[in-house]
Amino acid sequence: MTKKVFIFLSFIFFYFQSPAQAGYGVYQFLNLPVSSRLAAMGGTNVSLQDNDLNFAFQNPALLSNETRNIIGLNMANYLADIKFGSAIYGHSIDSLNFIGVGVQYVDYGTFKQTTDLNQILGEFTAKDMALNLIYTRRLTKNISVGATIKPVYSAYETYTSFGMAADLGVNYNDPKALFSAGLVLRNMGTQFKGYYSDQSGQHFEPLPFDIQAGVSKKLTHAPLRFSLTLHDLQQWDLSYQSTNQPIQTFTTSLSTSTSTNSISFVDMAFRHTIIAVEFVPSKNFYLTAAYNHRREQEMSIAGFKSMAGFSFGGGIKIYKFQVGFGMTQFQVGNYSYQFSISTSLNEFRL
Repeated sequence: MTKKVFIFLSFIFFYFQSPAQAGYGVYQFLNLPVSSRLAAMGGTNVSLQDNDLNFAFQNPALLSNETRNIIGLNMANYLADIKFGSAIYGHSIDSLNFIGVGVQYVDYGTFKQTTDLNQILGEFTAKDMALNLIYTRRLTKNISVGATIKPVYSAYETYTSFGMAADLGVNYNDPKALFSAGLVLRNMGTQFKGYYSDQSGQHFEPLPFDIQAGVSKKLTHAPLRFSLTLHDLQQWDLSYQSTNQPIQTFTTSLSTSTSTNSISFVDMAFRHTIIAVEFVPSKNFYLTAAYNHRREQEMSIAGFKSMAGFSFGGGIKIYKFQVGFGMTQFQVGNYSYQFSISTSLNEFRL
C-alpha cells in the first residue's frame, strides 16, 4: 500500500511539474484567501484542524465533527475596487464521513467598452466562479483524507472559459500533543473550453497547480499556536520573467530584452514559506499575524517603507456568530480587507 501511494504521488509530481514562469496559467483566483482568518495567516494554511470550516477550502481533509452544520460567509475588498468572496456549508454523513459545499467568486466590476478612438460602445463585466464539492474520510483516530471537485467558470466580456480542478489532501491531527500536519495537491485539472480559439483550435493554459504542506503546533502552557506552511513545492524557481519595454536611442534601433532576476538560494527557499502565529486563549477569540516572504519580496517598492508580506487579523464569537477581520498590505497604501461570519445551525435548534 505504501509503495502504491509513493508511485502515485511521484506520478502526480512529475506530471504537473511545469517549466513555466511563476504566475503563468488560468484561474489564478483559486489561490486567493477564502476567509479573513486565512488572509491573516498569510494566505493559506493546510494543517490546522479546528471548528473553522473555511480551512476545508485549502485542505479537503479538514472537515470533521467540529465543522458539522456550520455555515460560513466571507467577503473581501480587494485591490482597485475588485470584490471577491466565498460561502461554505459543512455536514456529516456519519462519524467517519463528512461533506461540504462551497463557492468562490471574484467580481472585477463594470468596464466601459470603447473603440481605439475612445468612442464608448457600452459596458461589460468580468467574473470568475468556482463550485467546491468536498468530501472527507476519517481513516484512523488521527488521520483523515479528502478530495474536492471544483467546476470553474470564467467570463471576461465575450471571452468565456470552463474547466475542472481537483484537490487531494491528507491531515494528521493529534489533539493531545496539540499538533497537526497537512499535505495537499491543489488545483489539478484542465480547461474544457479556452477563452479563445486560433488556427490550431482551442487555446488551453495550465491551471495553477500547487503542492502545499504545513504543520501547526500549540504551546502546552501558553495560548500561542505557530504554523509553518510550504507552498509551490512542485516548482523551485518562483522568479518572474522581466521583459523590458522597447527603447529608442540615438545609436541603436528599436529593441527588446528579456531577463530573469537573480535570486539567492536562501531567498528562494524562504519564498516557499509562510510563518504564522496565533494568540488563542479560547475557541471564541483569536488574534493572528503572519509573514509571507514571497509577497514581501515581490510587492516591496525600492525607496518606500511598507508592511508588504505581513498580514494581521482577529476574530471573536458574538452571541451565536463567529465574526472575523483580516488585513493584508501589498504595497504602500494598497490594503486588502476581508470580513467573515460563521455560525453553527445547531445553535438555533429549539
